[in-house]
Order: sequence, then C-alpha cells, then structure tokens
Amino acid sequence: MIPSLTLNTGASMPYLGLGLFKITDQYTMDRTINDALSIGYRLFDTASVYKNEVELGNSLMYCGVPREELFITTKVWNTAQRIGNIEEALDRSLERLRLDYVDLYLIHWPVPGCYLDTWLKMEKIFRSGRARAIGVSNFSSREINDLLLHSDVVPAVNQIECHPLYNQEETRTFCAKNGITVQAAAPLARGTYLGMNNLTHLAEKYHRSEAQIGLRWIIQKGAGAIPKTVRTDRLLENTQIFDFQLTEDEIMILDSLNENYRISGIPEDLTTYLG
Repeated sequence: MIPSLTLNTGASMPYLGLGLFKITDQYTMDRTINDALSIGYRLFDTASVYKNEVELGNSLMYCGVPREELFITTKVWNTAQRIGNIEEALDRSLERLRLDYVDLYLIHWPVPGCYLDTWLKMEKIFRSGRARAIGVSNFSSREINDLLLHSDVVPAVNQIECHPLYNQEETRTFCAKNGITVQAAAPLARGTYLGMNNLTHLAEKYHRSEAQIGLRWIIQKGAGAIPKTVRTDRLLENTQIFDFQLTEDEIMILDSLNENYRISGIPEDLTTYLG
C-alpha cells in the first residue's frame, strides 16, 4: 500500500496518486482505475474542466473498494469563480462523481479579483462536510498569503507543477512554514528531464528509472505527487519509490538542475494576468 502523509486537517492523503487529465472515454477510465486500484492506488485527481468526472464516478461505483479507503480530489474552474457559483459547482461535481463528498476540493487557478471570495465560499463547503479538506492549485506564496490574511481556514494543499527542472523552492518553503502540503502536478515534466546525465547516473546506482529518481526526490522534499499515465507498467513503476532513499548530496545534485522550466500552460483566460 502507498504510504500517506497527514494534512493540516488531520486527514491522511496518499503520497502518490493518479492524475486523470485527458482521460475522457469510459473504457480507458475503467481499465486505468481498475489497474491502479489493484496496484494500490487510492488517490485519484480530477477537475470539472477535465470533463471526466462522470467517467470517474462510473468507474468508482463498481470498483469494489469502500468509499472510505479512497481519496478523491476535484477542482472548481475559473468560470464558476467569476460568477460566484462555487457551492453549485461542487454540487454538480458531486452529482457527476456519484459521491456525497470529496476528500479534497481545490481552487484550480487564482483568478484575479475572485479567488479570495471563492476561498470564503470554500470555507463554508469545508464546514458542511461536503469537502473533507480544501486547498488551492497553481497558487504562489503571495496569493496564499492573501488568503491567510483574510480567512480562517489554512489551505490543506497547494497543488503546483513541481519537478527537478522547476523545483518551486520559494513556494514550497512558504507552504511548509504555514502547514500546507505541496502536491506535485506534472512531476515527470512530461519526460523532459528523463535521460539527463545526473538522473541516469542515480538511476543506475539504485537500479531504478530516471522517473523513479525524480519522484523520489519529490517525496523526500515532503511533497506528494500525482503523475499521469494510462500504462499499467508505468502505474506500477511509479509506486516503487518508497524502498530506497537518496542521500543529501544526491538531493542537492537534483536541486541544482532547476531551470524554472515550466511545462504546464496557463489558461487563455488568465494569460493577461499570470503570463
């Protein structure tokens, strides 16, 4: 079983989960979820904008794993933020997912002029129990600090792109100081850093793949990760990162690879503000 970390709510969240972006057909969803569950995955990450909550809900309905063993994350999209439709957006997500609650509900992007109001509505959702934890995604330390100054609930999670080429040290440090768990999206940088000499050397030393070395680096930084794949062999490979440990010197070597190289795009409706 994949080990878990403890959120500031006291809830447990698996260190490793499965990102479901771009999985939109029911057959692929069923096969991927069933394979992942058999390997030991329990955390599944979706979003309203992924247009696959219905498919995930269908897969979970018949998966045979008790609801309390699962950790389901979804996110509120920018459009709902702009019209203040936060609680209704979650209701629609829950209906599509066939769930009474989600384990984690995230603000997908910090929409300027909206995200603080969104967060205050998220607090209400949290207190209702329809989301066991609430958090943010793609937030900088400045934007999180804005929430901390004007609200009562500290985000449980900040889901951000994070990998050796974009290590987000400043944001990770800020989150750690404030009891916020970082969860790495795009932790393999779509394969960009695979094959680099430093990664290859460590992979050979530990008899692992470069991807496993990159994921292990994230775990040792105290963060979680949600790599995306539909391949059974990669689903298994990504879980095999908990029985070895990189040395402090090796961690520093991987830290030195940082280029602030971002591979995830900013939504078109935010490029004016965040580009």
